[in-house]
Amino acid sequence: MAEYKLTTPLTDADVAPLRAGDVVFITGTIYTARDAAHKRLMALIDAGQPLPFELQGSIVYYVGPSPAPPGRPIGAAGPTTSYRMDTYAPRLHALGQKASIGKGKRSDAVKAALKEHTAVYFGATGGAGALLSKCITAARIIAFDDLGPEAIRELTVENFPVLVINDSVGGELYAVPDRKAAGLE
Repeated sequence: MAEYKLTTPLTDADVAPLRAGDVVFITGTIYTARDAAHKRLMALIDAGQPLPFELQGSIVYYVGPSPAPPGRPIGAAGPTTSYRMDTYAPRLHALGQKASIGKGKRSDAVKAALKEHTAVYFGATGGAGALLSKCITAARIIAFDDLGPEAIRELTVENFPVLVINDSVGGELYAVPDRKAAGLE
């Protein structure tokens, strides 16, 4: 397990050395999007319309933050369950998205897309939304304001902590080891 500090946008060279279990601190710009926003992004892509942010090198955080308290740019910003975006993620990775942040396991199709497009899936700690929000220094809605908490936001983050769950070579933090092959049985 290694530790990395990465600045967005990400490149293949940033992502390729990451392995499942590595700790990463992200600084720069990340974007929020959940189910409804992903559906609208797909409609824009299908219609040949421009997207509200540059996909190349991007990180998408699956989060619906709570309202910002006085003096803060955002409220609690904990991850949501990622599998709900699995229908959309392979296509976004094919178009240049380098990482997503969420919680829970990903489908085989997403894992294959990560390998094919040198991308990763990061996990953020569920239940720690208030703590994670302290790493967010700015937030602004950039698309789909009518979706409320699920609108797409551009977040500026500083040392935002994540773990590599799925890496670009097929490693998975959640994988159950073959106990017999490992000599444990």
